[in-house]
Amino acid sequence: MSTESPHNSGHDTVRPAREPLGSAGPEPSTGDPGLASAWRAAVDEYRAELLGLSHDLHADPEVSFAEHRAAETVAGTLAAHGFHVQRPVAGLDTAFTADYGSGEFVVGLCAEYDALPEVGHACGHNIIAASAVGAALTLAEVAERLGITVRVLGTPAEEIGGGKITMLEAGLFDPLAAALMIHPSPAEVCAPRSLAITDLRVSYTGRAAHAAAAPELGVNAADALTVTQVAVGLLRQHLEAGQMVHGIVTSGGAAPNIVPERAAAEYNLRAADPESLARLEDRIRACFEAGGTATGCSTEVVRVSPVYTQLSSDEWLADAYRRAVVDLGRDPVARAAEREGVIGSTDMGNVSLRIPAVHPMIALECGDAVNHQAEFAAACASPSADRAVLDGAAALARTAAAAALDGDQRERLLAAVRNRTASGFRRLSNRFFASGGVT
Repeated sequence: MSTESPHNSGHDTVRPAREPLGSAGPEPSTGDPGLASAWRAAVDEYRAELLGLSHDLHADPEVSFAEHRAAETVAGTLAAHGFHVQRPVAGLDTAFTADYGSGEFVVGLCAEYDALPEVGHACGHNIIAASAVGAALTLAEVAERLGITVRVLGTPAEEIGGGKITMLEAGLFDPLAAALMIHPSPAEVCAPRSLAITDLRVSYTGRAAHAAAAPELGVNAADALTVTQVAVGLLRQHLEAGQMVHGIVTSGGAAPNIVPERAAAEYNLRAADPESLARLEDRIRACFEAGGTATGCSTEVVRVSPVYTQLSSDEWLADAYRRAVVDLGRDPVARAAEREGVIGSTDMGNVSLRIPAVHPMIALECGDAVNHQAEFAAACASPSADRAVLDGAAALARTAAAAALDGDQRERLLAAVRNRTASGFRRLSNRFFASGGVT
């Protein structure tokens, strides 16, 4: 279906803004976007709506590509405020775009809303979506004066499936001068480092037999998986710096008195960049083949989702965001410390290699919990999470306004849009963007 709402970009359709966002605030030529605390005051006007949205999504988690209610709720909130919504987009039922304004400088705000199996919103995507909406509504108030268009991209399936990659290849990110989002975390990190990742499913097919009466007639698919696990475990000693591999058995047999005919596992492979990831993948595939060869089983390997690349934060945008969160009373880790750890992997990495982008981590009070734990899911609906929604929205809005108002940065980012559009680039023709299928 396609949902469209009035595209309000005229001054008479924008709710009056408060200082320093209103007519008495800084003119675009001054390059002064005002204090982040003032943007937070503007965001607070939407406080009840934004926190209600965050809690609503948190209470009804939906996994990758099944976020039908979440996408409808987030898109509907924006449509109610005059955003022009298109849904679905890029062939994805739970993806959308929502635009407001007509300026040449297009600010992109990414909203994630998929949850994890069993543990729900244990990565806080409810916070991500609500903060993106908050930043968008606040920027819409001054879109005409800033000469911007505000675009919210509803990006499904970040946990597995890579919705942003599909939308990137469809050209939905091409008009953006900058792409921004925040992500909840135990720590405050303005320019985090992530790893490239690929998800592989290996399946073995053997032959069933009675495990006691005629075991010699069986070909044990579970044994093939055991050989693979041993091979992968032995390989870990020889992995390159930054390479990681972890997996789970998804099928290993039906009953102990039946020689398993089928077995399967899913593995995540991570590395510092796609080149290192390719070398790791070659070695892991050899482990998969070893299992089949040793037992006589047939082997099938499927790429479950597109390859996510590493994050490449835009330095200027990251510094602007850092200034914003410091003004909001937050204490981000030092720039030097940002390179010491990794946050996992995200399809925002693919966006960041093509579009100037930031993906900062905003801290929650979560005790000893970390992302992907049930305890972290609980923290994502706490008062600390509510503050993250509002602070995150304000920091994103202030960062976008700073870029739009700075003459040099505005021209730098717009020049990148012109070059990108002229190139006609859509998709890298290599296996790193292959999705699904037997490979």
